[in-house]
Amino acid sequence: MSTPLHSAPHRPFDRNLVARHLQRRPGDFADFVTALAKDDLAERLIAVTREFSRALIMAPDARPLPIMGKSRNGAFRFERAASVLTSPGALAIDPEALELPHDDYDLIVSIFDMQVVNDVPGFLARIRGHLRPDGLFLAAAVGGDTLTELRQAFLAADSELSGGAFARIAPFVPLADAGRLLQRAGFALPVADVETHRVRYDDAFALMKDIKRLGAANPLADRPGRLATRTLIARAAEHYAEIATDPDGRVHATLEILWLSGWAPHESQQKPLAPGSARVSLASVLGKKV
Repeated sequence: MSTPLHSAPHRPFDRNLVARHLQRRPGDFADFVTALAKDDLAERLIAVTREFSRALIMAPDARPLPIMGKSRNGAFRFERAASVLTSPGALAIDPEALELPHDDYDLIVSIFDMQVVNDVPGFLARIRGHLRPDGLFLAAAVGGDTLTELRQAFLAADSELSGGAFARIAPFVPLADAGRLLQRAGFALPVADVETHRVRYDDAFALMKDIKRLGAANPLADRPGRLATRTLIARAAEHYAEIATDPDGRVHATLEILWLSGWAPHESQQKPLAPGSARVSLASVLGKKV
C-alpha cells in the first residue's frame, strides 16, 4: 500500500500534502501530463548514442514510471524511485537528502521532482554526485508560464474580493533560470528547452477539476489559511473566461514542460557552454553526444 514520505518542517512545499493529493487520484484517471513527459523522454533517449548499464528514473509518484528505456544503442532497465509517494517495486527517497543506492549511475531521469523540492540547486548537485563521470542527467519540470491564465484569474478575483493576492498556484521554473541551475550544480554541457502545449477545456471549472484529479492542487506550505470560497472560484472563472476564451467558446490553458540536460564532468567532453548560453535544442546536443 502506498505511503507518504515525511518532509521536514518550515519548507515551502508541503510534501505530505502532495502525497495526500496523489493518493486521492482516481485509479482510472489518465495523467496526461506525465504521459506527455514520458513520450517526450522516449524521443530524447532514442537520440542518445550510448549504452546505459545503470539507469534510475524518479518522480513524486513512481506508479506511472516506465520500467524500460531505449537509447540508440539498445534497451535498458530503469531502477524506479519515488520522491513523495512510495509504491511497490520503487525505492522511497527523500529528494532533499537524495540518498541513492549507487554513486555510479550512467543515467538519472527526474520527472517533475523539481515541483516538490525546496532546495533545487542542492537537489541537482546531489544528483550529479550519484552519476559516474560522463553520466547523463535528464529532467522534466513544469515551466514558468504553465497555468498563467489561471494565475491571472485568481489574482484578479482575490484583489477584487479581498483587496489582496494569495499564493494559490505553486511557482514553476522559468526557462531562463534552468541552464544557470545546471551550471551552478556543476553539470557540464548544460542545455534547457521547453515544450509548450495548449490544453483546452469547456470552462475554467473543468480545468480546476482536472488539476485536482491530477493531484496538482496547491502544494505550498504557506498557502492561504482558508479554502477558496464558492464566490471566489466563481469570480475567478469569470475572469478566466475573459482572459482565455477561444472563438468556439471553450477556454485554453498553457502547459509548459521544461527539459534540462547535463553531463557529469569528464575530460573527454567538449568545452562547456558559456554562462547563459544553454538555450540550444536539447535533442541536437543529445544526438551529437558520443
